[in-house]
Amino acid sequence: MTLTAVTRYLPLLLLALLWEAATRIGLVSPLVLPPFSDVIVAWVDLARGGELLTNGLSSLYRTFSGLGLAIVVGSVAGFFMAWSPTVQSLLQPVVRLFYPMPKSALIPVLALWLGFGDKSKIALIFLGCLLPVILSAFNGARGTEQALMWSARSMGASRLRVLLDVMVPTALPELLSGIRIALAYSFILLVSSELVAARSGLGFLVGMLGEGGVYNAMFAGVLTIAALGFAADRLFLMLSNRVLRWRE
Repeated sequence: MTLTAVTRYLPLLLLALLWEAATRIGLVSPLVLPPFSDVIVAWVDLARGGELLTNGLSSLYRTFSGLGLAIVVGSVAGFFMAWSPTVQSLLQPVVRLFYPMPKSALIPVLALWLGFGDKSKIALIFLGCLLPVILSAFNGARGTEQALMWSARSMGASRLRVLLDVMVPTALPELLSGIRIALAYSFILLVSSELVAARSGLGFLVGMLGEGGVYNAMFAGVLTIAALGFAADRLFLMLSNRVLRWRE
């Protein structure tokens, strides 16, 4: 690990030390915030018992299934909205209608329709992540310079080739930014849905431990979710930088 990486994550270490000190010297009640060392011990116990693995795999499956569907469908919809005025006139009112609606309001509806299993969680994440992807793909493609499109058409390229060879590469940075936002949404919606209507998953585990008063293990679950979200964001950022390296 380089010195730069150590410096970058040093605030997290300081936060953990401050957490431990605040609880040990009595500034914060352990009933409200268990010591960080106790949380780590509880995390190890959960990991050994298999609860973190089974519930974590269930949560990751739901997250990336819903997000993957949203990326595919949203990218295609956004690009075709920019490519065809007819498609734009059909889809844009729907996008404007549903974009400001809190997606967590759909949790009880989807649980009623699809049950408490994976389907309702995947559907919620799909719907919540779909609109940011659509808008980023649409705005990125719409920002394509007309001169590039005219040049491609003058060289004999069809409208479809213009879409694939000109608009899509131009829109890629904007699209990746939208997908990164959708990635954050996916974890928020996952935990929200698992806390309310689930029988497995990290959100369900956190809620169950909290109701049972096992707060050190509950915080261990919360930190696990935070770590997974952080790792997913870092990995996606690395992938985005690699994909966009050609622009340099």
